[in-house]
Order: sequence, then structure tokens, then C-alpha cells
Amino acid sequence: MSAYETWIAFCTILVKEIRRFTRIWVQTLLPPAITMGLYFVIFGKLIGSRIGEMGGFSYMEFVVPGLIMMSVLTNAYSNVVSSFYSNKFQRSIEEQLIAPIPNWVILAGYVAGGVARGLCVGVIVTFLSLFFTRLQVQHPLLMIAIVLLTAILFSLAGLINAVYAKSFDDISIIPTFVLTPLTYLGGVFYSINLLPPFWQALSQANPILYMVNAFRYGVLGISDVNIGFAFGMILFFIVIAGGYAMHLLRSGRGLRS
Repeated sequence: MSAYETWIAFCTILVKEIRRFTRIWVQTLLPPAITMGLYFVIFGKLIGSRIGEMGGFSYMEFVVPGLIMMSVLTNAYSNVVSSFYSNKFQRSIEEQLIAPIPNWVILAGYVAGGVARGLCVGVIVTFLSLFFTRLQVQHPLLMIAIVLLTAILFSLAGLINAVYAKSFDDISIIPTFVLTPLTYLGGVFYSINLLPPFWQALSQANPILYMVNAFRYGVLGISDVNIGFAFGMILFFIVIAGGYAMHLLRSGRGLRS
């Protein structure tokens, strides 16, 4: 394929993905906004007023970056896992695999769609947070880089989950039993410096901790982890997940009947 044809193929998949989640915005964009609004009210205002400051900031200011990041990664993941599995279930993914389209273009199209939805929800949640607190971004370029890389990573993870899923029930197993616990234990609502040494060390095995804290550093300028190490970890996981996703597409495992 020529570069122009490759670009057209990529844009076709991306536009299809964007149209998919915007067409059903009541299911894809509105629920996260409502959920995060409730988090802002309950944790930020009601509970936060009793907790006081954390890391030199009000509790509301502290949790907002974590809640934004949580909405981005969960929606990037959900978009790809549901869309790719639906195409696999309908057997339309087989048509893409036998078409003269490089596998990396297919992968990039779905991942870009997941990133688009994650960023859309992130922007909505950010604007919603402005009704509750004031955000003063300290490192905007780092903040943008972290949110993009995190959305890419979880979009790749969603595609891998979709390849292995054998039913619609299977696409909810990882979010329920893995993603949600790691997110809640990833420093979204608290600083790990409040934990005993053993639990601090255990928390550092949670990859989401590094994403949340790197994003919080971009917004507030504070972090519980080394930013360079956090950045490196995200890139490392992207390379691993991206390479494995490409392997699954090339092998056709679970995709071709």
C-alpha cells in the first residue's frame, strides 16, 4: 500500500471508532461525567472538607488529577475492548485482516479511537471539576504527554482483552477484577506516604500509581514517585503491550474461524 492508502485506511478506522462512541454518547460520554461529578461531590466536598489538606493542597485539588486520569484510562480501555470484540463477534474483523491493510494500521486505528474517547471524557471531567475547584497546571507538556501515553497503553490492553474474550461477559472480567482494584489502590484518593512502609512498598508494584502520580505532578507539581521512572514504566508497558498486540493480529489467534 502507498502512504496515501495507508493514511486513508487509518482514518477510516479512526472515524468509524469516533462515530461509534459519539453516536451513543448517552452510554459512552454521559455516564462517566455523572460518576465523576458524584465523586467530586462526595469525596471532594463532603469527605474532603473533613480530611483537610493533603500534600499542601486541599483534598479536592488533590483528588481531581487522579479522577481525571481514572476516567481517561477506563474509557480508553472500554472503548477498544467493546468495539474490537463486537467486530470479532460479527466476524467483520476477519475482513479487515484479509484486506491489504498492514496490521499496524488496524492496531493504530483502534488505539487512536480509544485515545479519542479517553481524551473526550478527560476533557469533560476536567471542565466539570472547574465547578468544584481551581486547577493551576504546573507542567502542561508533561501532563499532556502522560495522559496520551496512558490512553495509548490502556487502549492496547483493551484490544488484547478483546482478542482473548470468548463472550461479552469476558470483556468485563478484567475491568472488574483487575482494573478497578488497581485504580482505587493507585493513589487516586490518597498519598501513599500515609501508608505504613510495607503497604508503601506493595503499592509501588501497582503500575497505575505511577500514571496517576505523574499526571498529578503535571497538574499540581507534587508526586509520591520519581517522574522519570514513572515515564519510563509507561513507555516500557506500551512497548510490551504493543508488541504483543501486533503478534496477536499477525497470528490471527482467536480472530480467524
